[in-house]
Amino acid sequence: MAVEVERTGLPGIGLRHEFVTSRGQHAAVVSHVSGRRDVVLYSSDDPDTVTATLSLNSDEANGVAELLGSARIVERLADLQRQVTGLKTIQVPIIAGSPYDGATLGDTQARTRTGASIVAVIRAGQILASPRPDFGFVPGDLVVVVGTAEGTAAVTDIFANG
Repeated sequence: MAVEVERTGLPGIGLRHEFVTSRGQHAAVVSHVSGRRDVVLYSSDDPDTVTATLSLNSDEANGVAELLGSARIVERLADLQRQVTGLKTIQVPIIAGSPYDGATLGDTQARTRTGASIVAVIRAGQILASPRPDFGFVPGDLVVVVGTAEGTAAVTDIFANG
């Protein structure tokens, strides 16, 4: 079930994304131009009355977004794979002693070398979506790769052989 979100510009403040949950709870996320995010809960009796506000700085907001969204990223990638002909999703393990044990994502140059994209890393049961180039790999990581069969095979080879 898709959630209907109403987006409203707040001049000088930022944006408000307002929605109602399937249980009838009215809420909004206010994104301030400063980077702060406020999660606002409204009264069920009066939709103009705020009952609680949770203010998050940029790092906290990103952390909560990762918690809420990362659990479904692999499922969404699998759905996308079924919809797009020729797209493949694989998980490549980082083992102790591999050429990229302790190296960064940028060190792999995987996208440039293969055309495939590293879209997440699963570490200790947590999904770290959209890792940055300075993300460091450790043994036990599972690297989630999306691309053609050739591209994903080439990324597997990079992690195994350098």
